Amino acid sequence: MNNQVDKAKRFRALHEGSKAFVIANAWDAGSARILAGLGFAALATSSGASAGVLGRRDGNVTREEALAHARAIVEATELPVSADLENGFGDAPEAAAAQAARALPVPFTLTARAENFLRGNPDLDDTIRRLQAYEKAGADVLFAPGLPDLEAVRKVCAALEKPFNFMAGIRGKSFSVAELEAAGVRRVSLATSLYRAAMSGLLAAASEVRDSGTFGYLERTMSTPELNGFMR
Repeated sequence: MNNQVDKAKRFRALHEGSKAFVIANAWDAGSARILAGLGFAALATSSGASAGVLGRRDGNVTREEALAHARAIVEATELPVSADLENGFGDAPEAAAAQAARALPVPFTLTARAENFLRGNPDLDDTIRRLQAYEKAGADVLFAPGLPDLEAVRKVCAALEKPFNFMAGIRGKSFSVAELEAAGVRRVSLATSLYRAAMSGLLAAASEVRDSGTFGYLERTMSTPELNGFMR
């Protein structure tokens, strides 16, 4: 329990600094160890990546599968981990996530998200109202994926008292950490982007073998022996 409390406190403290930090989304124990070895201060799961590992599309993972996925990543390193649990696997408001979080014996950090810009309702004022309602209900971190530009990010951050998480990973809508920090962002998550980058490498290498019968990708990938150093 002491280790869990320590991780929870370290995670909370990351949000309280004046600088933005990047939370890297792992998709299995191996990627978690690589990211920890690269020096990231915290990790997160990704619902899209966890679905991809199972050969499914995002949104098609059960509660038990999501928890098992999170557990594998948590146990792989000593870093705090934020779990992407979609809607908490409860469609009714009686799920009461904030009350459940406060009842835990560790200082749990609850992130609430408003998906207006992903769900065909690109209304910034409504997004802000929803985030303010989550804040009032007890969320510790607010999150609105898909914001269109830095001005929208600035408006959202200025309207909130709690830390705001920006999701990088959308083409044309992913800004630098320095730009996001200046706009008021405290946490930058990477969503499925690292998983997609890894799978893009797999696709390119396998396509080379299939289409040309050559193994040029070996010259690129075998030149990174430091990967072995991240594994126990």
